[in-house]
Amino acid sequence: MTGHREHRGDGGEVAGPVPGRRDDDRAGGGEAAGPVPGREDDRAGGGEAPGPVPGRQDDRAAPGADGETEVDGTAHGELLDRVFLSRVVEPGDEVVGRWVREFGVGEVVRRLRAGAQSLPGVSAKRWEGLRARGARAEPGVDLAVAREAGVRFVCPGDVEWPGQLDDLGDARPVGLWVRGPASLRMWALKSVAVVGARACTEYGAHMAATLAGGLAERGWVVVSGGAYGVDGAAHRGALGAGGATVAVLACGVDRPYPRGHTQLINRIAEQGLVIGELPPGDHPTPSRFIVRNRVIAALTRGTVVVEAAHRSGSLVTARAAQRLGRHTMGVPGPATSGLSAGIHELLRGDAVLVTDAAEVVELVGEMGELAPERRGPVLPRDLLEPAARRVLAALPGRRAARADEIARGAQTTEDDAVARLYELRSLGYVERHGDGWKLTRQAMISVRTGRR
Repeated sequence: MTGHREHRGDGGEVAGPVPGRRDDDRAGGGEAAGPVPGREDDRAGGGEAPGPVPGRQDDRAAPGADGETEVDGTAHGELLDRVFLSRVVEPGDEVVGRWVREFGVGEVVRRLRAGAQSLPGVSAKRWEGLRARGARAEPGVDLAVAREAGVRFVCPGDVEWPGQLDDLGDARPVGLWVRGPASLRMWALKSVAVVGARACTEYGAHMAATLAGGLAERGWVVVSGGAYGVDGAAHRGALGAGGATVAVLACGVDRPYPRGHTQLINRIAEQGLVIGELPPGDHPTPSRFIVRNRVIAALTRGTVVVEAAHRSGSLVTARAAQRLGRHTMGVPGPATSGLSAGIHELLRGDAVLVTDAAEVVELVGEMGELAPERRGPVLPRDLLEPAARRVLAALPGRRAARADEIARGAQTTEDDAVARLYELRSLGYVERHGDGWKLTRQAMISVRTGRR
């Protein structure tokens, strides 16, 4: 459990494991690499030391400058303070974020607990409300409950903290509860959000699953909200392709929501990551779903929206991505579909139209990762030389014509037209009728197909 300490009988503390943590006091002072999901370590008697394993206790703790024990670079006191704030403050509260930036997390917590002079920017009524919530907060209990559920708490500045969340400024989470074996920071470096309508159509579910599966096959992590509809289809598409996926919840990560996705979210926790800002046991609310979407947008390189009406919450994710300078993409639907109206409005602005994973990667990937050029099917007549195609096009559709008439239509000489007609006859496009030439049935089908 990241950041949790267990008191032993001799009065010492045990630091919980931190996935991806580097320990600089092992292997003769060399730096140890953090764990890579799925990688086995075949070192024997030397080399780099392995990173900690989720669920394993690590009794090595480096003393901080203030004498407090540190866990993953975060002092134990600050860890408890941030867990306290995650229980007291609603996610995305920019006023509290400004307090933390200006006064420090320790001072903010001290004032909330001591009932000292209120901090600036809030009314006396709201300050009392925050203090009332703080009086019931028990960060040590939250950490213990989280540990039992296999959940760790990741703070800003920790090795596992995704730096791109700092782009949220004062709306940055005070910390994230993380469930799953992988390193959140490493996975977030190459991730794409796929979001959309809960009440999606079969088309929307198909497109979400296909896009997510294609992204997973290309080594990208698919991030979504774990909800019904497009979110669930995206998670299943990534898992079905044997890829990685992250569910960002608007509730405690120890209690899957919606209930109908309990099995899916538990599977994501086993094979990927389930993350959230709210402490164990907390329930979702409409406002928490909305502010949760900023984390999805900030965590990823780009957001793809699949089916969204004008008032869809997934448009909040797309607009947050635009404000953060991330790529915003939309999958078009029928012009008459209300479920695609919001996406079409996005596409009229700065969003980019995408239809498959290759087009998404072309935007969010490295330079040179281009989608294949789109073109229609190649017809047999496309392989003819231009002069032969002009002669073929000059033949009437339902009757035979003399060579001189065909030559005038093709704007060439009669001798050249006759030479091309014999060439076309050998390929099965024309046949001779006395002194005239006529299209074969094969040629008439080819001409009609090419004109569609």
